[in-house]
Amino acid sequence: MTTTPTTATVYQQLKGHLDELKLADAAEALPGILDQAQAEDWTLTHALEQLLAIEVSATEKRRLAGRFRFANLPTGATLSNFDHDAASGIDPNLLAEIGTCRFLENATNVLLIGPPGVGKTHIATGLGHAAVNAGYRVYFTSAADLAARCHRAAIEGKWSTMMRFFAGPTLLIIDELGYLPLPAEAASALFQVINQRYLKTSIVITTNRPVGAWGEILGDTTVAAAMLDRLLHRSVVVTLDGASYRLRHHATAAEEIRRATTGTNLR
Repeated sequence: MTTTPTTATVYQQLKGHLDELKLADAAEALPGILDQAQAEDWTLTHALEQLLAIEVSATEKRRLAGRFRFANLPTGATLSNFDHDAASGIDPNLLAEIGTCRFLENATNVLLIGPPGVGKTHIATGLGHAAVNAGYRVYFTSAADLAARCHRAAIEGKWSTMMRFFAGPTLLIIDELGYLPLPAEAASALFQVINQRYLKTSIVITTNRPVGAWGEILGDTTVAAAMLDRLLHRSVVVTLDGASYRLRHHATAAEEIRRATTGTNLR
């Protein structure tokens, strides 16, 4: 005579299976799903789909959080909260287009060129957020930090490891090229990073210097020309202009303080 396991035993077995498979969120949701399935007379297929959907959603949230941790994005800036008044010369339609991240599909690069304070880093960071949310691996670094890490890796005999690291992300964002003087070996490091990503994965670069001045920035016109040849082969170049957002914000804040102090409402 065959003994039928009790409902409680089957429940414990099912929960044990979920725990063994490390489906922690599904295991936690199991009692509620079973209660709802019984109350609403769900089919077995529907109950199973609801249970697994909870685990899939939780897994994707963990993956998204992991991609954001790896991305090293400096702020929560997104393209949706970019202040178009802070920069002239950028087409909102172009910004919307690159915000779709379609440029990543054919390893196109984006160069953001303009004076300080017009939103280059904001746009670069916003592209990083969009790419992470779209499921891509992203890494954000300053040009100075990239050069310093490559220099340290060369000294420690870890050059190949560092090159593999910078080759890995689908989108590499290099911020503030030209803002700080770079050591002599920086040109070689930047070139090798760009060269190994050429036609494979995308790079976003922000710089306050026109491309014609990159030889001066890097201290090597030959390497700069070779670097630009690869970057510009398949690229979107966005030139921004306008007054610094930070300076405009400072001027506005100073005027508000002056008005509050004097009690004068100037027009």
